[in-house]
Amino acid sequence: MVVNGEKINFPGGGTHFHDGANKYIVSLARMLKFPNDKLHNGGNIRNVLDVGCGVASFGAYLLSHSIIAMSIAPNDVHENQIQFALERGIPSTLGVLGTKRLPYPSRSFELAHCSRCRIDWLQRDGILLLELDRLLRPGGYFAYSSPEAYALDPENRRIWNAMHDLLRRMCWRVAVKKDQTVIWQKPLGNGCYLKRDPGTQPPLCSTGDDPDATWNVHMKACIAPYSAKMHKERGSGLVPWPKRLTAAPPRLEDIGVSPEQFHEDTNIWQFRVNEYWKQMKSVVRKNYFRNVMDMNSNLGGFGAALKDTDVWVMNVAPVNMSARLKIIYDRGLIGTVHDWCEAFSTYPRTYDLLHAWGVFSEIQEHGCGVEDLLIEMDRILRPDGFVIIRDKPVIINYIRKFVTALRWDRWLSEVEPRSDALSLSEERVLIARKKLWSEGDSAM
Repeated sequence: MVVNGEKINFPGGGTHFHDGANKYIVSLARMLKFPNDKLHNGGNIRNVLDVGCGVASFGAYLLSHSIIAMSIAPNDVHENQIQFALERGIPSTLGVLGTKRLPYPSRSFELAHCSRCRIDWLQRDGILLLELDRLLRPGGYFAYSSPEAYALDPENRRIWNAMHDLLRRMCWRVAVKKDQTVIWQKPLGNGCYLKRDPGTQPPLCSTGDDPDATWNVHMKACIAPYSAKMHKERGSGLVPWPKRLTAAPPRLEDIGVSPEQFHEDTNIWQFRVNEYWKQMKSVVRKNYFRNVMDMNSNLGGFGAALKDTDVWVMNVAPVNMSARLKIIYDRGLIGTVHDWCEAFSTYPRTYDLLHAWGVFSEIQEHGCGVEDLLIEMDRILRPDGFVIIRDKPVIINYIRKFVTALRWDRWLSEVEPRSDALSLSEERVLIARKKLWSEGDSAM
């Protein structure tokens, strides 16, 4: 790749470009004329979607720029590159731009990125570009580095012209095009959509379509217009990072939560997390954790409480609470939707800490087995990793029966926490540490 006249090599394709990554990130900021050549643009660019990410080196380098990326790739041509990324402690997950929506709410990312990601963006009437359109915030960017953006041969020119025409009809504009990279920008409001000629394709989605519905929902070849509030404000209304983490986001109104309730939730989780650390401080050294999963993320309070630690959190919204995932992204965090009656799409032994608040009670109500979820958590958890299970006493007592068989008994702590506004009536907290199995250990 050539950036500002300088050749940068991409070993292995994708975004696996190591030492050239910082130059590339700075070059994107310069192309967009952001202040001080900082891609975070004063904290206004925080959440990035990197598709076809390889080993997620682009996302890794973004972390030092106060930007967090959801780096996604399938495990076909990329083989185990996401596993490698998770081993490096980089936020990433298995994901496919295929037929179903990605499990993220609408208006979640300020920037989408594709560097030689080998995706056919024109297939099925441009439905994959329309999925990016759903996910990008008002005025969001799509940075695209691929031969179609610069090569002069007939085939690449054909693809470029078709892609340019489609994005023009979607009301995107070319913000800048230089060397091998083009950056498109979404409109800030609905004005352009309303000025299109009747019958222009792709159409606007129907008023009955929920752009935030993602669990097993098929992609739709239509443009999701902004809400009346976003259109009026010509933007997301979010404050810059890091104030974004604790400021009440405008979309709280969508889920019926007041700013006061939001701040109370934040304070409660800060206290709860402090209490967890007090319980574990005798066995956890500084910077022990890196990959953390909150299995029932609610408003993201648990993840926000970890702001001063060197971790990243995969915030998981159970399907029945998926509407709250937009608040996670509006706080500058990342996450996904999942049904804990099913296996989670990740490699074995990829997380250092799993936090489960009320998850077991929830799956029992849906007729799913506690034992099955324990086994799935054990699959995800690394040796010497920790689980924090906060649930009803009857659930905790039942789980304790399996602790030895799971080899979660290297270290145990169980307490009755202080009751607060989020408590599920009576609660207990069980913290367990998984043993590193040795060759001489017998099967239980």
